[in-house]
Amino acid sequence: MKITAVHVDVTSEPKAHPVRDAIQLLDRDGVTRVRIETDEGVSGESTTYFGRVESSPAVLAKIVREQFAPVIVGEDPTVIRGIRERLRELTDYQGSAGLSAYGMSAIDQALWDLLGKSLGVPVWKLLGARRTAIPAYAMVGWLELDVAGLERVSARAMEQGFRGVKMKVGGGPLTEDVRRIKAVRAVIGPDAPLMVDANQAFGYAEALRRGRAYEELDCRWYEEPLAAGDTDGHVRLAEKLDIPIATGENRYGQAAFRDLLARGGAGVVQPDLRRAGGVTDCFEIGLMAAGFGVPYASHGGGPHIHVLAALPNTIYVESGLLPEGARLVDGCYPLPSAPGLSASW
Repeated sequence: MKITAVHVDVTSEPKAHPVRDAIQLLDRDGVTRVRIETDEGVSGESTTYFGRVESSPAVLAKIVREQFAPVIVGEDPTVIRGIRERLRELTDYQGSAGLSAYGMSAIDQALWDLLGKSLGVPVWKLLGARRTAIPAYAMVGWLELDVAGLERVSARAMEQGFRGVKMKVGGGPLTEDVRRIKAVRAVIGPDAPLMVDANQAFGYAEALRRGRAYEELDCRWYEEPLAAGDTDGHVRLAEKLDIPIATGENRYGQAAFRDLLARGGAGVVQPDLRRAGGVTDCFEIGLMAAGFGVPYASHGGGPHIHVLAALPNTIYVESGLLPEGARLVDGCYPLPSAPGLSASW
């Protein structure tokens, strides 16, 4: 089997209901779609989402179409790690992070989708599943919501069967965070996991001050308290706090996780499929984290569930509120039965 064509298309529309975290307004629904075709009639697809910047999907499409497609056409699509290395060599001069990484991830996911479809099985079976359902929490606590809005979405998440919820912090003073956390806790009950996410908003001193407060409020983890690349700061913070530091969604490629894990800077590792390198790198990052005894919780859901199903250290899949007709099973996201890299809904 050989790759015969790579097709790319994009959409970019204003988000109907923009959401806010501590550092940004996410006001776009942008998507770059990649489809890889073969001489045996089997194809694989991926979608890459953008929450900001109108032109980003088109810029990514240009990279995939003009840089990556000519390199992989004619290649065996089942040699996924070999193609990964060729694309890394290609992008070394311009930089293999940023949109280069997004493009390599898009190719990687489409190749895994193609492989699963060619064999008639979902990708989680190819990776060697450890479980058949993934515990799920709902990321619903955006900062544009007032306290009443937070209470409503948190209650809805628990009604839908989620194990717990995550909320944004750092958009105002600590007293505001405390008030909002207490409101959510009152809704979800004393035992449900409640995670907080600062989205890289703080310097070290403020991150430490707020982390101590979040500990006292019994938050399950403290996500992205510092700039993503500040490994030293994460290590120092982890030494001072008992609450686990969760991070990783803004790190690019497997190598970016090595020192963070080896030095104890992450209590929960959270790669993002787009930035970390797709299914291949996320799976390898997860295994590396398992070697250090660090649990893995995805940033985002969708195709990531195939990786989560196969890792020994998976604890959660992240989700928004469920769409109409979807359901959890005992607080878990069920795995898909369709061939390829599909999600359950």
